[in-house]
Formats: sequence, C-alpha cells, structure tokens
Amino acid sequence: MGTILYLIRHGETDWNKERRIQGHSDVQLNAIGLEQADKLAAFLARERFNKIYSSDLKRAYDTAFRLSQATGSPLEALVRLRERSYGELEGLSYEEVRERMQQAGDDESLLGIESVDAIQDRAFSCLSELVQNHTDETIAVVSHGGYINSFLYRISNGTMGTGITRLDNTGITKLAYDPASYTWETIGVNSTPHL
Repeated sequence: MGTILYLIRHGETDWNKERRIQGHSDVQLNAIGLEQADKLAAFLARERFNKIYSSDLKRAYDTAFRLSQATGSPLEALVRLRERSYGELEGLSYEEVRERMQQAGDDESLLGIESVDAIQDRAFSCLSELVQNHTDETIAVVSHGGYINSFLYRISNGTMGTGITRLDNTGITKLAYDPASYTWETIGVNSTPHL
C-alpha cells in the first residue's frame, strides 16, 4: 500500500507579509498565520495521522501543534525539517537580497547560504527516511516553502518545486510513496480549500 505523506507549509508570519527572507530565523506566526493554522486543523481534523512531524522553528511547530491537537496525533519536532539556511540574507527584503547577491557575484557560499544541492539532499534524505519508517501509514510533515519545493524538485526531476511551484501558507501537498518501487506519486499540490 505504501505511505501517504501530507506536506504542509506553515502559516503566515510578518516576514512573509513583508517579503523578508526567513531561513533559520525563528519568526513566529502572525494573527493571520494563527487563523490559517486553525482553519487547517479544522479542515484536517477527521484525518488519521499515525504521526505528525514538524520543523522545530516556531512558525512550523505552532502550525503543527494545532493540527496535532485537532487530530489527536502525536507530534515530533525535527531540526532536519528546517527551512534552507540563508546565512547573512536572513531578515532582508527580496530587493535587499538581490543587491547583496550582485555584490557577492552570485557566490552564495560567501554569504553563508546553504547550497541548493545541500537543501535538496537534506529534504530528500529526511522525508525518505520518515516514509520508510511509516510503511502503510499516513503521516503529516509541517515545514517550509523552500524546503518542500526543494523536495518536490528532486522527486519530480525538476518538473515541480523550486522556481516552478507556488506554495501558499498552510498549503497542503499530498504524496504517496511506494516502498516496492521507491517511487512517489503526486496526489495534490498546494491545496488550500480550508482558506
């Protein structure tokens, strides 16, 4: 049967609203984000998750906590589910990021940014491990837009994910993993009927 994986982006933060890079910065949900998390939890309240995993950053964990409360599912925070680290760019606006990148000559390592390969490897390794630990079960993972898109890019060979797929706050992406063939099937991407 395989594993059903719900990949969920956290609710809105002020930095989302202000279009600032968050990365590993621990920004909490704003009032809209809390409302989105509550709507998500109410929408998925009848789902039976064998376990919910979350990034340890507040914006994801607080979203996951509401889902855990609504479904009665156990919740565990994992550092490996954190957003891509953006080093010196965290807290800057998108416009400021463009300026800093031009100054650095597009060498992201100079700014302490986690590489594209590194975030894809981290996401693929962690999520593959989780589904293999939950064969024939349903799990939810609450993480971050960049993290989820990095994973989607890797499993789709670049047809989805980073630079292609928009993920709204509390958007639900549903996947099925077949352990016999080690393949992923996309059931739905960025579903937001609760909003």
